[in-house]
Amino acid sequence: MGSLEELCGLFGKTRQAFYEGGWRKEKESMEAALVLTQIALIRKELPKVGTRKLQYLLKDFFVQHHIKMGRDALFSLLMGEGLLVKKRRRKVSTTNSRHRFRKYPNLVRELEFVRSEQVWVCDITYIALQKGFCYLSLITDAYSKKIVGYNLEATLETEGCVKALAMALSTRSTPSKHGLIHHSDRGIQYCSTAYVQLLLASHISISMTEKSDPYENAIAERINGILKDEFDLGRTFQNIHQANSVVQESITLYNSKRPHSSISYLTPDRAHVENAGLTKHWKTYTKKAINGNNPG
Repeated sequence: MGSLEELCGLFGKTRQAFYEGGWRKEKESMEAALVLTQIALIRKELPKVGTRKLQYLLKDFFVQHHIKMGRDALFSLLMGEGLLVKKRRRKVSTTNSRHRFRKYPNLVRELEFVRSEQVWVCDITYIALQKGFCYLSLITDAYSKKIVGYNLEATLETEGCVKALAMALSTRSTPSKHGLIHHSDRGIQYCSTAYVQLLLASHISISMTEKSDPYENAIAERINGILKDEFDLGRTFQNIHQANSVVQESITLYNSKRPHSSISYLTPDRAHVENAGLTKHWKTYTKKAINGNNPG
């Protein structure tokens, strides 16, 4: 066997380049191990956070450890380790829009969200149990993405939505200073007398989707997906009591820990308080964005 110099010469490399190349590979391996360890710590709280959000959450860690790793490199690392997050696609209908109650027009189709407590978006999503389903009513601030009201019930009756609305109303910081729009689908729960009367008594304008189209309530659909895909609410629970415990914990974590790219990577809690002047990066909500794999 020839000398190291001879072997390097065959491949057009110097001894120095050989050692530098070996060190570079070792350094990259060490950096990957550090990054994977930090990702494991992040995913203890946010088990299914995607690549884009991980890139943001790792920003200070990269600076601290002098690591240069772009989103593509991070994606490749996650893919190589089998750590990419995949979406679930099961769908259960929670909307009954064939009823006698009044349906309201869509007031938010061309509206720009410029502050919290401007628009609340609402939806009901199913939670799977070993024996059947229970139903989670959610009310989310369209600007800050903060979940301001929620309730889990065993049935799709109006009571669950009313309880979620009551919670949301109790959180309002400026109930008389600015107008507020409540936007939902045309489900019987949101059109019911009890629900509409509570909205009107609270001086809240009513807006509803005009077609059976998820794009008309895209933010609410997106929040449903985040909770199920990133906070494990898409799994099957033993009973409603276990599900309710996980729902409460998940929503607290979502509001306080989960950054959103659409609001400069702030958490919903922080964006809700800062309230105005954020650099917004609104996404175009397509079927892929709502139902497909989540890049972050």
